[in-house]
Amino acid sequence: MSFNLDTYLGVHTKAVELRQYKAGLMATNLANADTPGYKARDINFAETLQAVSSTGGGKGRPFSFDRTHSSHMDSFDSAVDFSPEVQALYRVPTQPSLDGNTVQTDVEQSLFTKNAINYQASLQLLNSRITGLIKTLKGE
Repeated sequence: MSFNLDTYLGVHTKAVELRQYKAGLMATNLANADTPGYKARDINFAETLQAVSSTGGGKGRPFSFDRTHSSHMDSFDSAVDFSPEVQALYRVPTQPSLDGNTVQTDVEQSLFTKNAINYQASLQLLNSRITGLIKTLKGE
């Protein structure tokens, strides 16, 4: 009988990576709250997770870092490929700004907090799966 770690960990690894990506988008939105004409962006987490989970993913990330030296390690070798599945959409503001900026700081901060809580929950679920696997391997 073979064991597939990706199947065992389930959707949790992809959920953590998507939550991390979503947090980056929201941090960028907050950083540009005073930039005239900046359009707030976000992803639909449920739809994107469904799309990423159904395709299985490959190598790569929605972002990448350039290696500055040939001996540096590539830390994203086994990451999920979000490229075609992740589409950062523009958020429609409830109260438009005169300068064209669509970032609403209070809304963005509450969504950032909600995402952080969900990120922590995803990490805890992933941790419990890994802990269960370690206990099984130890025979506990």
